[in-house]
Amino acid sequence: MGATKTDHFTDKQNELAIIIKALAHPARIAIVEYLLTVNTCICGDIVNELPLAQPTISQHLKELKNAGLIQGNIEGNAVCYCINPKIFKKLEKLMDELFKSIKKQKNTCC
Repeated sequence: MGATKTDHFTDKQNELAIIIKALAHPARIAIVEYLLTVNTCICGDIVNELPLAQPTISQHLKELKNAGLIQGNIEGNAVCYCINPKIFKKLEKLMDELFKSIKKQKNTCC
């Protein structure tokens, strides 16, 4: 069996791509911003805050959770979500490394 496309890239490159891809939708940014304003949240609360249907929000939450950006705990029939600060710190570090590399670039092609 052949290598997958991600096998051609470093772990850091793949990790950064997964996180950025999960954030690459305005609804997911809005969910993250909302979760930053509250300590915990139930999915129904997010549905009340955003102009999207509950199944759509659930799908966005799933993408954020799969990337590790949010954490969720089941409490009865509800799921409470919160930000995963470890992943956001990792994102900050990875982006900082990328931007430092860009700043070091002396040669401009255009």
